[in-house]
Amino acid sequence: MELGKTQVLVIAKKVDFGVYLAEDGRPEERVLLPAKQVPEGAQVGDELEVFLYKDSQDRLIATTARPKLSIGDIARLTVKEVTKIGAFLDWGLEKDLFLPFRQQTKKVRAGEECLVGLYTDKSGRLCATMNVYEYLRTDSPYQKEDHVWGTVYQVSGNFGAFVAVDDCYSGLIPSREFFGQAGVGERIEARVTAVKPDGKLDLSIREKGYVQRNADAEQVMKVIEEFDGVLPFTDKASPEVIKREFSLSKNAFKRAVGLLLKEGCIEITEKSIRKI
Repeated sequence: MELGKTQVLVIAKKVDFGVYLAEDGRPEERVLLPAKQVPEGAQVGDELEVFLYKDSQDRLIATTARPKLSIGDIARLTVKEVTKIGAFLDWGLEKDLFLPFRQQTKKVRAGEECLVGLYTDKSGRLCATMNVYEYLRTDSPYQKEDHVWGTVYQVSGNFGAFVAVDDCYSGLIPSREFFGQAGVGERIEARVTAVKPDGKLDLSIREKGYVQRNADAEQVMKVIEEFDGVLPFTDKASPEVIKREFSLSKNAFKRAVGLLLKEGCIEITEKSIRKI
């Protein structure tokens, strides 16, 4: 019998409060299927497909309901409640699924969805985790320059943004390509920049340089207009300032400013960039 998985078991005994199920040929190990879950007309010897989990008293129990998540799988689940010990998620069973604080890559709130995997903790209980890296597959059908959709599930200052492409394949926006454009839990569209030998995907939110430059120039002009037409720094500003104001690298910012300058949209003074 496997906790957290759907399996076929045999009715070994009927009682007033349900039936006991066992593996075929191993009647000594039994699990209860409560009466309200037993199909009408079921008899001893019948096979039933059930999911095994633990009830509120940590007893192994069977259900004919189909949960939204099994061991080894990933799913987007809705947060039903946040308590002092963690969050509880709706996964389609009577007992909600526990998401400990230490397994959250960001603080979750009631009503929102989060991408999680299912694991067994040290006490033998089923729990959810937002650290889904080890659950992701590396056999995606995508090639370089394909456009994909995915969910950001973790952000690292050293590595970049980790993305679950199609909520099942392993992807990464490297730190050199990521400037805080998305947060944990956000759905993004990205471009595949490389398929690594191990099958993992390198991604970028940005398009190729000649395509992206026009979009960056529009973004820069928008920010200049928000500053009433006078940006209080030039293209020599620090990368940190540029990242904060534009979510761009310094090189991308300078390319965009160069385009606006060439088109006669701006002028650069000693201490500012002005809209013409």
